[in-house]
Amino acid sequence: MSELLSYQFDDGVATLTLCNGKANAISHGVIASFNHALDRAEQDGAIVIVTGQPGILSGGYDLKIMTSSPENAIALVTAGSMLARRMLSFPNPIIVACPGHAVAKGAFLLLSADYRVGVEGPFMIGLNEVRIGITMHHVGIALARDRLGKSAFQRSVNNAEMFTPPGARDAGFLDEVVPAEELMKAADGMAQQLKKINLKAHGKSKLKVRKALLNELDLAIELDKSAWLA
Repeated sequence: MSELLSYQFDDGVATLTLCNGKANAISHGVIASFNHALDRAEQDGAIVIVTGQPGILSGGYDLKIMTSSPENAIALVTAGSMLARRMLSFPNPIIVACPGHAVAKGAFLLLSADYRVGVEGPFMIGLNEVRIGITMHHVGIALARDRLGKSAFQRSVNNAEMFTPPGARDAGFLDEVVPAEELMKAADGMAQQLKKINLKAHGKSKLKVRKALLNELDLAIELDKSAWLA
């Protein structure tokens, strides 16, 4: 697929592996490769597994781009928000196999998937925007409010609390935590289980369930553009 994201298709399952440096930073290239991979997975009729490198899913947006200019930051975050919306409305199930840390946009990838498996270990998962001086954007608030528990939502968005994998499961970032050596086995097991459902019904039900959220995200994307430009 590309040097930033690999695509492996086997027996109805497409595995997308992020590989962009030590932090798996989310750049325009990563987002473009991600969208291309989703196009291919949709053509293949595949259930999708998204994963990263050992120890990390992603540390968030590429800081070199985010600090280069307000315009560049807006463009990158907008592209990332549109990717989150696409994941939430993707016709087939998306599973994230989180091999370790998932911070900021990395954590938002978890909040944009249908099922999330994490690993045991000294890893941190959460939204650190406020900790590093960034006011949470409207899209982030909408995603976090929809997918996290009420208490965890406040602690994540307002307090930038970071969670261990078990804490992330309790908060709503993860659905399951397994030993690291069992991560891909667990993700594939869920993919095999999801093969048994009617995928057309899954896709249509997902759009009904998430209709209000998707509409909110459309508005939030435009609000974020206006807010940053102001």
